[in-house]
Amino acid sequence: MKESLKESLINIKKRYDEITASLSNPEITADINKLTQLNKELSDIREIAESWDSFQEHEKNIISLKQMLEDEEMKILVEEELNALEIKVKEIEAKIMIMLLPKDKDDERNSFLELRAGAGGDEAAIFVGDLKRMYTRFAERNNWGIEKIKEIESGPGGFKEVVLKVVGKNVYGNMRFESGVHRVQRVPLTESQGRIHTSTATVAVLPEIEDIEERDLDMGDIRVDTFRASGAGGQHVNKTDSAVRLTHIPSGIVVECQEDRSQHKNKAKALTLLSSKIYDIEKQQLEQKKAIERKSIVGTGDRSEKIRTYNFPQGRVTDHRIKFTTHNIDGFLDGEITDLLDSLKAQNNSEKLLEIDK
Repeated sequence: MKESLKESLINIKKRYDEITASLSNPEITADINKLTQLNKELSDIREIAESWDSFQEHEKNIISLKQMLEDEEMKILVEEELNALEIKVKEIEAKIMIMLLPKDKDDERNSFLELRAGAGGDEAAIFVGDLKRMYTRFAERNNWGIEKIKEIESGPGGFKEVVLKVVGKNVYGNMRFESGVHRVQRVPLTESQGRIHTSTATVAVLPEIEDIEERDLDMGDIRVDTFRASGAGGQHVNKTDSAVRLTHIPSGIVVECQEDRSQHKNKAKALTLLSSKIYDIEKQQLEQKKAIERKSIVGTGDRSEKIRTYNFPQGRVTDHRIKFTTHNIDGFLDGEITDLLDSLKAQNNSEKLLEIDK
């Protein structure tokens, strides 16, 4: 381990001990804001401090064992234990390195999930429905909430477009690599010759910007249109202009929300989505620059990048960025996507670590 890294860990452990000691101070515990802040900081560095303690303890044991190698009678036994400890130390060091990587402040945010049908007509729209269910089931498995922002139905059981808001812990950090083009290969129910059709859908994951002021949106740059909502909702939907469309004139970005009966609530949701979209464009540009610099395998954040194929005849799902393949396509589309998402995050961390080592 590099000396500079050890110095950083010593300072983190020192800060951890300082906070732990201060939490027994009545003046601190009486100040709710200060107490909350310190508990948050303690939580952020606890695992690093504990891993550093473990690393040091293992290093001490390795030094002791090396001294015992001089005893011929103990040598074989000591070598086995020494090898196991050295492997453990490397594992702890790798774990610490990942924990010390710069955190993306957006990882903890809720996310907007946009699904759009691409090439393939009705089949593409049906595929959007499949993806909607997949992400909804994944959210349920993580105890996240789902809010419907916009849906445009198309054909039998399909959607031209779906916009959802996913609410929960570390939503964006877990789903950020889902952005891109998803491709499906299967035989449509209406295909009498048994030919395999290829269709596509585009997925975009946007971190939610909760505070509109965070993006300094100028309302003078936004055109607000109201109209009557379509779809489910009963007679009320057809009688009031509750749906809201916002157009950001400088960028040309257009968002709509019509899922609530309140025009005010629809406007508030649309403003949050618009703010997130503008922020996401800037984030994409930065990610693309970083990815090009380090020749990222995971991807550049480009929404036109084909990232995954769902092959029904072979029962296979393949992520083309990391050559990940599973033959449990039914389980995958039922929301069992954690293994893939963990692999994508691990690959991204590996790329960042290589960047640091240069």
